[in-house]
This record gives sequence, C-alpha cells and structure tokens, in this order.
Amino acid sequence: MKKIILFKLKFLSRLIIKKYQPEIIGITGSVGKTSTREAVFCVLSKKYKVRSSIKNYNNEIGLPLTIIGVESPGFSIIGWIKVFYKAILLIIKKDENYPLKLILEMGVDRPGDMDYLNKIVKCQIGIVTMVSSSHLEYFDTVNKIKKEKGKLIENLGKDGWAILNYDNKEARSIAQVSRSKVLTYGLLEKSDVRAQEIVFSFERDENSNSLQGLSFKLTYNGSFVPVFLPQVIGFNAVYSALAAACVGISYGMNLVEISEALRDFKSPQGRMNLISGIKDTMIIDDTYNSSPASLESALEVIKRIPMKKGFRKIAVLGDMLELGKQSESSHKKVAKLLVESGIKQLFLVGPRSLDIAVGAKNVGMKESEIFHFDNSQEAGRFVQDRIKKGDLIFVKGSQGMRMEKVVLEIMAEPMRAKDLLVRQGGQWSMK
Repeated sequence: MKKIILFKLKFLSRLIIKKYQPEIIGITGSVGKTSTREAVFCVLSKKYKVRSSIKNYNNEIGLPLTIIGVESPGFSIIGWIKVFYKAILLIIKKDENYPLKLILEMGVDRPGDMDYLNKIVKCQIGIVTMVSSSHLEYFDTVNKIKKEKGKLIENLGKDGWAILNYDNKEARSIAQVSRSKVLTYGLLEKSDVRAQEIVFSFERDENSNSLQGLSFKLTYNGSFVPVFLPQVIGFNAVYSALAAACVGISYGMNLVEISEALRDFKSPQGRMNLISGIKDTMIIDDTYNSSPASLESALEVIKRIPMKKGFRKIAVLGDMLELGKQSESSHKKVAKLLVESGIKQLFLVGPRSLDIAVGAKNVGMKESEIFHFDNSQEAGRFVQDRIKKGDLIFVKGSQGMRMEKVVLEIMAEPMRAKDLLVRQGGQWSMK
C-alpha cells in the first residue's frame, strides 16, 4: 500500500509542478531546516504568493503533500482518496491561487533520499543549513552525509542560486559541486551575507522573566542594516534569518525590505522558545530534536544568559539518537559544555544519556545533582517537584525521546500546549 501511495504521490506532484511551474526553494541540512523555512517564508511572502512545507513534511510523502497542498490523512483510505482527487483536480483545472513559489524542506535520513526528492522537483534555489553528524547511523561518515545533501546543489541549474552556511566547513565545501551562483552566509568575516554585533536582550529580575529578542547588524556588499527579531533566542535564529536574507537578495530585494520582513519571524515550536513555567520559572523549550551541533549551539546561548544570585540554570536532556558509533563520545562531550554554561542540576532521560552523566561526573559535577529516568513523563513529574522560583530550565532531546512531555509537566499554562509545544496532534498524541 505504501509503495502504491508513494508512486501516485510522485507521479501526480510532478504533473502539478509541470503545469504550474512554481519556482522552488529547497532547504536541506542536519539542523535548522524548519526555522530557515519559516524565515524564508517571512521574507518572500511580503512580495510573492508563497507556500512552504506543511508542518515538518520533508520526505518522500511530505514533500508531494506540500505540492498538492494537503495534510497527511494517516491511515485513512478515504483520506488518501481525497488527496488524490485534489491532486487530479489541480491538474485538470487551473487553480489561479496556486503559489508562485514553493519553499520545501528536503530531509535526508538515508542514502538515496535526495535522489528521490530531486526526481520530484528541480529547485531554482538550494539552501544547505549545516552538515553534521546527525543520521550517522545510516551513513557511517559525515562525508557521506555531505555528499547526499550536496545533491540538492548539484541538481541546480546554471541560473540558480546555491545558498550555503559559510561557518559550517562541510556546508561551505559543497560550493565545489555547484554549477549555479553561490551566496554564503554566516558570522565569519568571509561570508557574503553576514551578521555582526549580535545582542541577546534577556531581562530577569526578582519578579519576572522576559525576553525582548535579539538584534544584529546585517551586512552585504558594503551595506548594512539593523535587524531585530522579537521573541527569538538562539544562534540558529540568526542563521535562519541570514539564509532568508540571501534568498531575498537573490530575488532583488534590498536590505531594508528584508530587515522589515524579518520582524515577523518566529521560531517554530520546540526550537529555543521561551515558555513560562510553574513556580515563576522560565523554560527554554528546544525539544523538537537534538544533535551534538544543535545542542552545542543552544548551550552557547544559555552560557550568555545572566542569572541573579540564588537562581539556577537546570538542564533536562534526552538521548541524542542516530549517532551510530559516535554516540558514546558525543554524549560524554556534552558534559563539559553543560558545566561551562552554568548548569547546576542535570536531569537525564534514556539509556544513551547515561554517558552524559559519566562525563558530568568527570568534569566535577556532583553526583547528587544528577538524576536519571527511563522516560520523559517520569522525568517531568520529578522535575516539577525539584524546581524553584527563578530557575531557568533548558529542555532538549531527540524526537523519539518526546521531551515535550517534560515541558508539559512544568509549563505554567498546560492548556496552551497545542499552541506552544511540538507533537501535540495526530499520531503523536497516541504515543
């Protein structure tokens, strides 16, 4: 049944693309795809009719569904019949509202994934956010991951644009396989589009926690503008905004237009979002997923957050999955970053996170400040009793660890979970 559905989705979505000929912006990378997608949508939607990937649809099923413009019906046969009916209707009857541009996440979990997606769409713009050790379980080496993601750039035409994260060595090197124009972004000096003077506006006093956002100076080709991202925290948001700026530049937008558009950018659920917690605490919800690179980036931000005397930084971390042979060393390496970030108590979930505990003890964290649990719900209930007024609680883990359940246990407004947290509907709600 799945093979039949995949065949029909591929066939129909290719016909839709052929008929409407939208310009396609493809986004791949080990981390930051969804945030980048949201930022690109913010910039382009100011001038064009745009559609971006639905939810986190980025595979052989999700990408065609976005092209058709429908959500997955799951296991419903009737639902799939409706999907195919809508696709056929788009083909035989002209839809005047079909978007001029499609912003598509193109996920790579296993060898051959990008080849499959490239057969469905040919992108005019390809963005590589980062290449790191995510999915090593299926690729063995980072170089193989880079090669698979690089196929997005190889497939671009000569008039296309390859937009690459200059700060990530692996992503930057993909420029070598590009036939198209190349535009890089990052914090390093040699980036074409660069962020400078990044300021995190985080205020904290005895009675409140508040985040104003972050600001930076956006520079390109000798010009610069200030950019302010309200209610956003984290370097990933800066990188997403820079990638979106590159897309805007490729379409002839000026820096002022891009800066104004980015004021509407909001981080997707579970990506370094601040949520009010019980007992006057503040939660940094980064529960969408986890990898060594994304965890390191998050801890660099936490390191910068000042804490008044008596207030603590707490981390609740789940396993990082799909790391293959590097799992043990990657988890142990986390410990040093945690201590440098000022984490005072550590709550761990899952068997692989035991390696974080070993590393934490080795770098001087007291065993009495480290706790371990088999599942996220159990951890959430325990953390609920342990936190104190003024604590800053950082929660992160791979998707399969369901660390959003920890946030649900300690957030001040659990009734708003569907609006604030990841994985609150569909099949996830039954797991």
